[in-house]
Amino acid sequence: MSVRLSARELWNRAESEALARVKNGQPAQISPGMAYNAAKDEATVFVLDAIGGWFGIDPKEWVPAFAAIKAKTIHLRVNSPGGSVFDAESMRTIVSQHPARVIAHIDGYAASAAATLVTAADEVEISSGAYIMVHDAWACGMGRAEELESCAALLRKTTAGIAAAYARRTGKPLAQVRKWMADETWFSAPEALEHGFVDKIYVPGPAASSTGTDKAKRERALQLAALQAKI
Repeated sequence: MSVRLSARELWNRAESEALARVKNGQPAQISPGMAYNAAKDEATVFVLDAIGGWFGIDPKEWVPAFAAIKAKTIHLRVNSPGGSVFDAESMRTIVSQHPARVIAHIDGYAASAAATLVTAADEVEISSGAYIMVHDAWACGMGRAEELESCAALLRKTTAGIAAAYARRTGKPLAQVRKWMADETWFSAPEALEHGFVDKIYVPGPAASSTGTDKAKRERALQLAALQAKI
């Protein structure tokens, strides 16, 4: 399957869906609250909405709640179109600083700012049918030429910061990361594993399993993903 939705399309769709929920008397956000498993001393946190904005996850609430988690292991379950890079950065920082072992699970997709968020986890696992999408920072602006020029300068700085985070996570040259972002690239699960965005591929089904990054396991992951794509 080829996925070519742009960052703008994802954001617009997330906003439209949130508006529809509010119109029907439902909450704008669909992400449930934290779940805690006392027996395993594990917590599960969900990122199933856009990040930031009135219809997305608000870091003013999310960050303090995440910081207060006392579990030894935190599972961060992500299926998000991304959103505000600055809000995502505040979330990424608290994830990185938390003393628990944080395992990010990309269950559907982690696009845009959601892709930067998962870079803070100690381990990243992606479902075999899931995707990661990276792109240059963008914004809507209005004003005089000087104001728009200042906006463009900020976007360049923001893009550089995001690229640096991806380069640290993947170990890839910054020039390669910048090209991926400029091309607004979607990575399938095997591509994300190959390029270092994730550590494991989870293969759902009766014989569900995770495959890691050593050579033999990576080859097996690629074979399984390729087989599934043909079915």
